[in-house]
Amino acid sequence: MPIDATRPYDDSNIFARILRGELPCKKVFEDDHVLAFHDINPAAPTHILVIPKGAYVSWDDFSGRAPDAEIAAFVRAVGRIAREEGLVAPGYRLLANTGGNAGQEVPHLHVHIFGGGPLGPMLSR
Repeated sequence: MPIDATRPYDDSNIFARILRGELPCKKVFEDDHVLAFHDINPAAPTHILVIPKGAYVSWDDFSGRAPDAEIAAFVRAVGRIAREEGLVAPGYRLLANTGGNAGQEVPHLHVHIFGGGPLGPMLSR
């Protein structure tokens, strides 16, 4: 069910539970600010979720409230993961849904990294 990205952070969301170690994940990368892991229902041969460790609902929330160091760490982590997964030369897609119209389902900022093969058009027509 799509969420309202302007609502307060809900610390019972699945990514908050993963960050607390209550749920497992297949980790790809972790540092002080970021956790990245394979999506449990991949939509591409490579499908990795990258999340900040801070409690941010959406890209708007993150860009407005996160300290500069946390924003830089997040952006750098996305690039590093794409390089380490061998996605740069063949190409990859980044996707961050914000709010109900975009189909955001988990009220914790996350970026999807898709790659590993042709991805087709960005939006269905």
